Amino acid sequence: MLEPQSTVLFFLLILGFGALMYWLVRTRRIVLRVVAAVLGFTLAMSVGVLAVNKYFDYYPTWGAAISDLSGSGSNVAQIPDSDLVAGSYGKKALVPTPVDKALAMVQGYTFEARLVGKLSHITRIGLIYLPPQYFQSTYRNYQFPVIELIHGQPGLPQDWINVAGITATLDQLVNSGAARPVILVMPDANGGQRVSLQCLNVHDGPQDMTYLAQDVPADVEALLGSHVEPVGRAWGIAGYSEGGYCAANIALHMRLSYGYVGVLSGYFVPDNVDILASGRAVDPFANKAQELANTPLTVARSLAPGEQIPQFWIGAGESDPQDVQAADYFYQVLALHQVVQPPTLSPGGHTMGVWRQQIPPMLDWMTGNLAAAAAFLAQHRAVPVASHKHPPCVKYGPDRYRLLASGTPSKGQRAGPAPYRDHLVPQRYCQTSKPKHR
Repeated sequence: MLEPQSTVLFFLLILGFGALMYWLVRTRRIVLRVVAAVLGFTLAMSVGVLAVNKYFDYYPTWGAAISDLSGSGSNVAQIPDSDLVAGSYGKKALVPTPVDKALAMVQGYTFEARLVGKLSHITRIGLIYLPPQYFQSTYRNYQFPVIELIHGQPGLPQDWINVAGITATLDQLVNSGAARPVILVMPDANGGQRVSLQCLNVHDGPQDMTYLAQDVPADVEALLGSHVEPVGRAWGIAGYSEGGYCAANIALHMRLSYGYVGVLSGYFVPDNVDILASGRAVDPFANKAQELANTPLTVARSLAPGEQIPQFWIGAGESDPQDVQAADYFYQVLALHQVVQPPTLSPGGHTMGVWRQQIPPMLDWMTGNLAAAAAFLAQHRAVPVASHKHPPCVKYGPDRYRLLASGTPSKGQRAGPAPYRDHLVPQRYCQTSKPKHR
C-alpha cells in the first residue's frame, strides 16, 4: 500500500509537509521553527524523488530500491578471485560453495563472477543466474541455452534482477510452461554508472564489443563447462535502451555467436559521443565508414538476399513516438530478410515499467526458440559419424569449427542439415587436414 509509487504515500507526504509549514508559521520558538523547516525540507525532497521514480517507473517496491541502491542482489554469492585464474576451469562447472541445493532447486542461484577479457584486456564483475533446473537430476546431462543481458545507461548488471525482476519472471514463466529454462548472464556493459560506451570498440579506447561479444561468452563457457551450450544458435542476447542498441549491433556483427536477439526500446543509429571512465567525451568512431558499420539500420539495409542473421524480437513503449518509429522502421527493414513479428508495444514510455511488461513475451519467444536450437544441436552431436572422412571446415574459435557451405560430403560423410551448415559444430565433424578453399 505504501510502496514507492503509492498514491497514498504521496498524499501522506504532502499532508505532512503542509502540517509542518503551518507549524513553522504558527510557532514562536526558534528551535521548533528550525525542526519544522528541516523536516519540511526532507519531506519535500522525498516527494520530488518519489515523483521522479513514479514518472520513470523505476523502483516498484522498497526492496528493489534498497537492493539496487545498496549494490546488493538477493541470493547473490561471489566466486573468490583465487578460483578465477586462467585455465583453472577445465570441463568441470564452477559455482560458489556452499550452495543450498534444496533452495537452489526451487528458486535458482545467482552469483557474481569476475569476467576476465583476454582479448579486450577488460575485466569486470558480472552476474550469472542458474535456473532451478540446473540443480535438478533430470537435467544432469542437459546443456543449457544462454541469454546475455545488456543493461541500459546509467545502469548496472543487478538492475536486471532488482528492478526488472527478470529472474523471478523467468522462474514463474518456466513453472507455468510459458518459457524454457535458460542460464542468464548479466555482464557490466560499461564499467561505471557515468560511463557510456554503447558496447563499441572505441577508436583508441576500450574494446567493449570485443569484451561483451567474445570474452564474456568464453568466460561463461569456461565457468560452466559441459552444462552450457557452446556459443552459437543456442545463445541469445537482449537489452533495453542503450542495451537494446548493443544487442542489435553485436548480433549483426557476431552472426555465428547468437541465434536470437531481443531489443527493448533500443535505438538503431548510434550516438557519436561516448563517455569514458575519466569523464572525457570522445567520438567512438575513427571515420564515417566505421560509424555506418555500427549502425544496425545501415547494416540491415545492406544485407544480401538470403543472407542469414539472428532472429529478432522488438519492443517499445507506445507513449514514446521516437521509440515506436525506430522499432517500426527497423522491423520493416528486417522483414525483407526474415519472418519477424511486428514490434510489441506496451503502455508507457521509455521507462523500466515498459521493459518489465515486455520481459515475459520476450522470454516466451526467445527461450522457446533457444530450447529448440539446443535440442537440434544435441541431436546433431549424438549422431555417430559413419566414416573417418569428414566434410571440410574452417576453424572458428577454440576447438570449434564452421562447416563450409560449399562443402558437399560424399557417401557416409556428415554435413548436417543445410540450415545449420554455416553454424558452429564440434571438431569431430570436420576433416583434420586443412581444407581447400575455393
